[in-house]
Amino acid sequence: MKRTLGCCYYPEHWPREIWEQDAARMADLGLTWVRIGEFAWSRLEPEPGKLEFGWLDDAIEVLGRAGLKVVLGTPTATPPRWVLDKHPDMLAVDAQGRPRKFGSRRHYCFSHQGYLAECRRIVTLLAERYGDNPNVAAWQTDNEYGCHDTVISYSEAALAAFQDWLRAQFPAANGGDIGALNAAWGNVFWSMDYRDFSEIDLPNLTVTEPNPAHALAFRRFSSDQVAAFNRAQVEILRRYSDAPIAHNYMGRVTEFDHFATGADLDIASWDSYPLGFLEDRVGADAARQRRYARQGDPDFQAFHHDLYRAVAAVAPGSGSEAVAQSYPRSSSEAVAQYPRLWVMEQQPGPVNWAPYNPSPLPGMVRLWTWEAFAHGAEAVLYFRWRQAPFAQEQLHAGLLRPDSVAAPGFDEAAEVARELAEAPDIAPCQAPVALIFDYAACWSWEVQPQGQGLAYFDLVFDHYRALRRLGLSVDILAPTARDFSGYGLILAPGMMHMPDGLIAALQASGTEVLIGPRSAARDAHFTIPVPLPPAWPGLDVTVSRLQTLRPDMPVPLAGGGAVRNWLEEIEGSAEVVLRTEDGAPVAMREGPVTYMGGWGDDAALEALLGTLCNRAGVATRPLPEGVRLRRTGAELFWFNHNAHAVETEAGTLPAAGVLRERL
Repeated sequence: MKRTLGCCYYPEHWPREIWEQDAARMADLGLTWVRIGEFAWSRLEPEPGKLEFGWLDDAIEVLGRAGLKVVLGTPTATPPRWVLDKHPDMLAVDAQGRPRKFGSRRHYCFSHQGYLAECRRIVTLLAERYGDNPNVAAWQTDNEYGCHDTVISYSEAALAAFQDWLRAQFPAANGGDIGALNAAWGNVFWSMDYRDFSEIDLPNLTVTEPNPAHALAFRRFSSDQVAAFNRAQVEILRRYSDAPIAHNYMGRVTEFDHFATGADLDIASWDSYPLGFLEDRVGADAARQRRYARQGDPDFQAFHHDLYRAVAAVAPGSGSEAVAQSYPRSSSEAVAQYPRLWVMEQQPGPVNWAPYNPSPLPGMVRLWTWEAFAHGAEAVLYFRWRQAPFAQEQLHAGLLRPDSVAAPGFDEAAEVARELAEAPDIAPCQAPVALIFDYAACWSWEVQPQGQGLAYFDLVFDHYRALRRLGLSVDILAPTARDFSGYGLILAPGMMHMPDGLIAALQASGTEVLIGPRSAARDAHFTIPVPLPPAWPGLDVTVSRLQTLRPDMPVPLAGGGAVRNWLEEIEGSAEVVLRTEDGAPVAMREGPVTYMGGWGDDAALEALLGTLCNRAGVATRPLPEGVRLRRTGAELFWFNHNAHAVETEAGTLPAAGVLRERL
């Protein structure tokens, strides 16, 4: 499959007389794809039932005549004001009980049935009109589900839907077994027993923290609402079009299960903003933010490329049937078919929304693009074609300035386009190690962090960073993965609920496995199991007690490194492989399974993972700071995220440099 480039374009923002010029210039630049339409509802339907599709017909025709392929977005992320006037209770409500107001975007609650009906109607109109248009080569549903904290809603619509969802989770002939719910949630505590599902409220505005089982159930419900909302659009599009369907996810948005939503889609795409994310989402300290202020974190984009490649791997393109099968593709099938990963929005210059918004270092737009391709991306689209001179994103750079003069990112995109002409096709290659990522574990940690600022995402990301510093390519897998053939090492840190099927599959794989801390610490309803965690067959390790640590109180380990954030007291007859300086066991192993009872710092994780890779026969290659590798079936990529040149065994990597070696 060929790698391709594209951009995001808003013809409704620009005079009609420049559309042909824009399209010709895009084609001359070497672009293939143009995404349009995802925010255009008010121009498509300015008043209820008054449809004005002529301008969109014209725009699609102009782009198609230039040889460009259109990704057409459904406009449901930005309902017009008249939709809100028609459905005044459609707004999401925050945890303090305040409705989210009109005036920007994503102003809807996923549970509101009236709004869902409006979405079905406008998507049907689009699909009927453009489903067989030869210039519309792909679709995008909505835009950035979950962005701006818009998954969790405490509205009346959400309350009614949540109660119905709970009845389905605890079924009985009389419409729900409330006794089973009370027992599963432990509602005997604090006299929280319910007599009927209608008594269950949403878990906000309680005097102190709500029951964690209640809070986790609400998070699961909220995630299911996103998947159902997306599925409603996908089912309509599939009736009228054979073109592939994507959604564009965002970095470190974990409020819904992207695997479950992605199971209905053909393409998993995400929106990559390395400089904005460094300040806004990575969690880097001040020194790291300063060092990579103009390059972005060396691992954050790579992590999400690998994550969304995994999301794409569960999407066989067969519609909602895939969800019922719990996104069935195995890891080996995913590698063989190579999942369809796109970057739907790639930062080409300064953004407008982070705490600080520097310009990228020269060469970084090219590096970010090649990094996406190295991790399996089929297409990279720059956001946006031309910088808008008005409204909320007027300081968000594009490939062109507002006066249509080329911005610096334009020339770097042109350089990539020239390089692509000589590059090999995408070549699948299974990584030697895999990391399981579980959205439900994110919610569990958020419901009960036990220490200020502790997050599952950060724990998993720390393990990913350590693997990459050791020079390894990494596959990320869904928690439903059961085929681990071909991997030397599997990591599942912090996965609080581990289904029996996953544990059995990991045991049967014969692969080196690393779990903990906090792995298998709860059952599906947030109860501590007995025998005590991790209760892993064949591994005599028990977590007897735990503590969370102040940031200024790390616990040193014998031989170097330290535990920070989280430390468990573990006991049992398994072999001790890591101890504190005081001699307390921190990691224990029996056979191929290692349990890590602490959150290791960089040195501790590198040492532990290096040892496990050695046991598994996986070759490591420790790398200089800011240098990363990625291997595909045809190439070995070297990336230098530093603002200075670095000497490596492959030669001198210039600042913001990319080296591609044919294999």
